[in-house]
Amino acid sequence: MTYPISDHFDGALFFNPEPTIRQATGRKFGLLSILRARWKRDSSAWATWPAHIENTSYPPPGGDIHAGDLSVTFIGHSTFLIRLPGINILTDPVFSKRCSPVSFAGPSRVRAPGIAIADLPRIDLLLLSHNHYDHCDLASLRKLRKRFPAMAIVTSLGNSEYLAKKRIKNAIELDWWQETRIGSAKITATPARHFAARSLSDRNKTLWAGFMVEHGAERIYFAGDTGYTKFFKEISLRLGPPDLALLPIGAYEPRWFMGPVHMNPADAVQAFKDLGASRAVGMHFGTFQLTAEPIDAPEKELEAAKAEANLPPESFTTLDCGETQVFSLQSAAISA
Repeated sequence: MTYPISDHFDGALFFNPEPTIRQATGRKFGLLSILRARWKRDSSAWATWPAHIENTSYPPPGGDIHAGDLSVTFIGHSTFLIRLPGINILTDPVFSKRCSPVSFAGPSRVRAPGIAIADLPRIDLLLLSHNHYDHCDLASLRKLRKRFPAMAIVTSLGNSEYLAKKRIKNAIELDWWQETRIGSAKITATPARHFAARSLSDRNKTLWAGFMVEHGAERIYFAGDTGYTKFFKEISLRLGPPDLALLPIGAYEPRWFMGPVHMNPADAVQAFKDLGASRAVGMHFGTFQLTAEPIDAPEKELEAAKAEANLPPESFTTLDCGETQVFSLQSAAISA
């Protein structure tokens, strides 16, 4: 499939308007560089994560969601269940043990999913930001499609054709700033600073994106996977400040290497301010060890970044795996 040439597509490959150049080497960021960093890493520079952390038991999300409220459950990494009046949304669902091309090797989750697929409520909409293994898990997608045949999948350019070849059909793909409607929700794909690849031969043949979901007067922004970008301010100007922003805060060390494509907590706080969001919840941490920082560093550094920026403690928080929080239209937490 061909797409119009744009400020992020050259007719063959997608690219970032803000180049992802690694400062120490001057090389472009890609899948091969990530694999080399992981396989040839200096073990002394990589924190040791626990092999397993038992989840705390939380009540399952339930009950009616009233107009002006939204319920958010953190399932793990970048997977959230978002419940709004009349529509349930799932983001970048990864329920498998590993985020890897193979089932016997690669990053293994240290926490089980906060909710099992079998225990999910009806899913109406699935948001799929890009094709990396820690965001696009085919086994999970197939199970979800089987359980929820009517579920809509909205993704970024190039992914619908790939998913169809893998027996996951009828995904709706969007370019940056394009929109679609699913039931009572309007979904707009938003720019992100990242890249795409599932092998060594398909780098940037598909697009990456975040999503703004508008439902009535509510706006929820799911950033997907991204480095800090100038586009956060434009997203707010064009689509309005979100009531709730789901922002990545993990997988950021070493900074010289990961900085172009992954935010650290200080970047995420700046993104929160650029967006003008009422509230934010952190993601992309504490589930799979993809980079060098300790497992508890993202949450600790988020607290420090909030203090440095003079943000109220409750403005930007995290949830435990399986924890649910209900937010009002003004994104003030009202229950848990």
